[in-house]
Amino acid sequence: MSLLQSRLQGLRREALKVEDHMVPVPPVSGKQRVWREIKDRVMQEAVDVLDIETMEKMSGDERDGYLKEQIGVLVSQTLQDLDATLTRTDSLRMVDEIVSEITGYGPITPLLADHSVNEVMVNGPNQIYVERKGKIELTNITFRDDGHVMHLIHRIVAPLGKRIDESSPMVDGRLPDGSRFNATIPPISLTGPVLTIRKFSATPLSMADLIGFGTLSTSMGMFLKACVEGRLNIVVGGGTGSGKTTTLNVLSALIPSNERIITIEDAAELSLQQEHVVRLESRPVNVEGKGSISIRDLVINSLRMRPDRIVVGEVRGGEALDMLQAMNTGHDGSLTTAHANSPRDILSRLETMVLMAGMDLPVKAIRDQIASAIDLIVYQARFKDGSRKITAITEVAGMEGDVITLQDIFLFDEQGIGEGGKVTGAFRATGVIPRCLPRLNTAGIHVPRDTFA
Repeated sequence: MSLLQSRLQGLRREALKVEDHMVPVPPVSGKQRVWREIKDRVMQEAVDVLDIETMEKMSGDERDGYLKEQIGVLVSQTLQDLDATLTRTDSLRMVDEIVSEITGYGPITPLLADHSVNEVMVNGPNQIYVERKGKIELTNITFRDDGHVMHLIHRIVAPLGKRIDESSPMVDGRLPDGSRFNATIPPISLTGPVLTIRKFSATPLSMADLIGFGTLSTSMGMFLKACVEGRLNIVVGGGTGSGKTTTLNVLSALIPSNERIITIEDAAELSLQQEHVVRLESRPVNVEGKGSISIRDLVINSLRMRPDRIVVGEVRGGEALDMLQAMNTGHDGSLTTAHANSPRDILSRLETMVLMAGMDLPVKAIRDQIASAIDLIVYQARFKDGSRKITAITEVAGMEGDVITLQDIFLFDEQGIGEGGKVTGAFRATGVIPRCLPRLNTAGIHVPRDTFA
């Protein structure tokens, strides 16, 4: 059975369940009841009416046109059978909804197509939120019931060879366009099936874009570009949703195209434009509880793949030790991200993650490893107005006794709230000349000293 036919059969089963009262349907108004009845009947008949073999040979636009034409005929026939009427606008909306159910992602298809939406959050059938410009908004879109949401989740998960059920109620993955999704279902979710989709721009952002968005200043961008080209080891830190992955993508794009890059991720999100890129992705356990391949396994394996650069999407466990060792053994210019609340907190978290590797190392030895491996920390934050800014570029200066010393090169000074609730402030250089400057000069990369004035 083809994927398209499988989708249609699934939609038909869901519609029949509702008609036979096999699933509870929340009370709705008379108009909503008629709308759902028409939609369910069309879903049931679509399997028999549509020519699946012909559709699979069509291009995307041809298929959508064919579907709209056939579904439009079915809607008109169903309205006659039920002696019901819909306005032309409602009829067109009905056709669009059904086509989205068949070829897209059901009710949330328009949200995924909306370029102003960064994240879609489905909290059960009746609460669908989106994030626009860093702020969360409730939409007026709903699903029919829990089964409708579950049907969409299974449709998303099935092509990936993953599963989600009561014994495995969580799953991560990515959509064909690269957007990242997480699905969580009962019994661990008490609000019904929950689906979170984080969208990524179809066209990768550049450093100029980040400067234009106000994420950092021109001087900061020039310095970071020099550091990437000069093969400094960089950790991008920040809280959830602060834009770490976007910044990592931008920094990774600055790696010279003649270098061999290996990316390692939980769910592939990085979109590097260089030609010589090897992408590795971790794998969860299979149905038998075996076959897991962790980020740590991939980091260890990548060292045997002759990398010039290793880019780890995020360190969150014992792989931190292997990453530090790679940075200390000739793999300069490696990049990664970590969740943290400040540049100093990133170091504390790295210590904790190294201990998670199960090695009985003294804290002094771990700190020595961190101080010699990490050159630069880029810390990013999301503000109340939804804006994302790099609030600190901090250099790891070495050790003083048992303490890793840090020095801020650039900072963002928040000054308050301006018109429209916008955060006001200014990026500034601290006046500290980075210790890495001679190293950059030796590599033939010149950064004017007045950049740090």
